[in-house]
Amino acid sequence: MELVQEQDLAEIARRQIEQGRFLEAENTVRAGLTGLELTSDHLDALYTLAVSLRYQSKFSSALEVLDQLLSIDPRFARAYQEKGHTLLTMNELSASQEAFEKAAELNPALLASWRALLDRYDRTNNEVGLQVARSQIRYLESLPVELRSVSSFIHEGKLYKADRLCRHFMRDNKQHVEGMRLLASIGEQLDVLADAEFLLETSLELEPDYDRSRYDFANLLLKMQKFEKALVQTTLLVEKSPDNLAFQSLHANALSGVGRHEQAIDTCNHVIGLSDGQQSLHVMRGHAEKTIGRFDDAIQSYRAAYGIQGDYGDAFWSLANTKTYTFTDEEIEHMKWAESLATISRDDRIHMCFALGKALEDRGDFEQSFNFYERGNELKREDVKHKPAHLNIRTQAQIDICSRGLFEERQGVGCDAPDPIFILGLPRAGSTLLEQILASHSQVDGTMELPNIIALAQRLRGSAYLVEEQGDEPRYPKILEELEPAYFARFGEQFIEQTRVYRQDAPFFIDKNPNNFFHIGLIRLILPNAKVIDARRHPMSCCFNGFKQLFGQGQEFSYGLREIGNYYKEYVELMDHWDQVLPGFVHRVQHEELVDDLEGGVRRLLDFCGLPFEQACIEYYKTERSVRTPSSEQVRQPIFRSSLEAWRNYEPWLAPLKEALGPDVRARYEIDQM
Repeated sequence: MELVQEQDLAEIARRQIEQGRFLEAENTVRAGLTGLELTSDHLDALYTLAVSLRYQSKFSSALEVLDQLLSIDPRFARAYQEKGHTLLTMNELSASQEAFEKAAELNPALLASWRALLDRYDRTNNEVGLQVARSQIRYLESLPVELRSVSSFIHEGKLYKADRLCRHFMRDNKQHVEGMRLLASIGEQLDVLADAEFLLETSLELEPDYDRSRYDFANLLLKMQKFEKALVQTTLLVEKSPDNLAFQSLHANALSGVGRHEQAIDTCNHVIGLSDGQQSLHVMRGHAEKTIGRFDDAIQSYRAAYGIQGDYGDAFWSLANTKTYTFTDEEIEHMKWAESLATISRDDRIHMCFALGKALEDRGDFEQSFNFYERGNELKREDVKHKPAHLNIRTQAQIDICSRGLFEERQGVGCDAPDPIFILGLPRAGSTLLEQILASHSQVDGTMELPNIIALAQRLRGSAYLVEEQGDEPRYPKILEELEPAYFARFGEQFIEQTRVYRQDAPFFIDKNPNNFFHIGLIRLILPNAKVIDARRHPMSCCFNGFKQLFGQGQEFSYGLREIGNYYKEYVELMDHWDQVLPGFVHRVQHEELVDDLEGGVRRLLDFCGLPFEQACIEYYKTERSVRTPSSEQVRQPIFRSSLEAWRNYEPWLAPLKEALGPDVRARYEIDQM
């Protein structure tokens, strides 16, 4: 049955329910679904069937249908709300409260759930619950009906439907700050971050005391890695409402973002001490502890998180992501049990799959390990927007526009500051090791994966970020041919100024955002004296390590063997182009060669950067500094070879990766195609 037919089926049954024809509604849905394999296309019909059964007092049947619905989509909030109504009618008060709470958690715009909870909290003298419920009910009742629907659509993931309704409302209410906030939320989820940022800034200009907008603005800035700006916003929030634990938690995140990890840990401890639960805050604290080398403390924080919520996947993945933690037999069996639960959330299941992949890899059970890695990648791939065709368009645009002629015509433009050292390439290629080596030098500051070059490219791309879908020529990088020469110096100066907050006192600093390899032409034009280092690793090792990694955000190409293999192929093609048109501008470090000859590789690296040799760079593992990446614990140890050939344990299942790399890459790295 097609989706449109299912919607018609649900609509017919809804009208019958409104007319009090409950048995007819039940029969309509049952007849329409007979013989079908039930999928996510049938959720509304199943929901309507459950409602019709409740009105007929067929409570057990209604609960069976709702459980069936939730086995298909555990995040269908209205199903939990309907379960709450059914259980309440059955006088199952505690169970109904749990159902309403789950519904409100998944979709805070469900007014009926909050009203039911308000009554329940009042009867049980739950003052904290009463406060929350009253606040949310006041907020929802204050909204125009259209925006209440927009909010519900957003939480149900119906973003385009929410976008249309919100824009229609805003045409007649152009300065409605909550409308702006909701539209920004849609934009953020659709990855139109610059538009979302503008909307939230505008809403705060119109109403500076609107905390919902400021909270969302701070969250967005953190996502965009604009940590200093985010800290300004969270500071305003906690100064205004020091007892608001949500504001304090967000403030801890911002503190960590700007490198004030000890303060972040203290803030986490403050919030944890004042409230139960807070499993996500335990994980956040663990990340901060791991970053500054307090490894044992981080382990305890992650364990505390899963002690609070047994199926909290992020806690188990955080343990796995230390790369050195060994799971116990009991923990592995617990993860397998939790991952099999029908009620586990999709996000928790994804985290659990990646954690199990790592745990079983460490045990040498490679087939079962691969099965979990593959399952986690398949689930994650459904949530991301990577399109290989768009990747090819981006690569080809850089090759076509950033020609040798362009750089000859633009000779002498840009800011002449020599400060930045860019380490780029693919994730899991050894960039963190190179950063640790260079940051061990007295003249170099290590920072983090800075967002500034990517943000500049997005600005130059402008509102034409969808041109690839429209088939038009991308505005960026073509705009590099059109800009007045003075712009390049201005952009370079802005980069130096904007990144100063991440630096200390050394004359040079590192930006190790791997995705900057797309923008080497832009870097050369705005910062011609910068140093660029390509961290390269054998494609099978690099790609499979990326496939095993669950990234916090971005790197959407990594969730599939074919996808990541194709990405590596495009990367090699583009790096070959930069070598041709900008000879000598990029220094390549092959990870395997560095492992074989550490001192020789380090000396060549320092020579390229114009730095004198220092023994500390060889003994990089003794350097105490914050390291944010998944390799943070590994780079605190001497160099080792054990992981170079680890992909061979999985070779029986890697044929799609080999095929995707293409004949040129396979020949270059002597990879046998299976």
